Amino acid sequence: LRAKCIRGKKVEHRHVTVFTNTMRQMDTPISRMIKRFDTPKGRFWYSRRMGTIEPVFGNIRGTLGLNRFTLRGRGKVDTQWKLFAMVHNIGKLARYAWC
Repeated sequence: LRAKCIRGKKVEHRHVTVFTNTMRQMDTPISRMIKRFDTPKGRFWYSRRMGTIEPVFGNIRGTLGLNRFTLRGRGKVDTQWKLFAMVHNIGKLARYAWC
C-alpha cells in the first residue's frame, strides 16, 4: 500500500487535503449586509436608497455607457469615476437649471 500512495523515494509522507464548507459559517461582508437589510430599519433605509442613488448608477451605466472601468490603478479609476459623475451632473444642470 505504501508503494501505491508514495511515488518517490524521497517522500516520507503524503499530503491529504480536506475541503469543508467553512465559507458558509464565516461572517462575510455580504452576510453582514443581508443581516442589516433584514431589519425594519434596514428595509426603510434601503428603500430610500432605491429612490435616491440607484437612478444615478443606472444613468451612468445605461446612458453614459460605464459598464466597466477601462483604466488600471486606484487613482486612475477614481479619476474616471469622477469624470463620469461630472458628466452626469452637467447633464442635470443642462436639463433642469437653464431655461
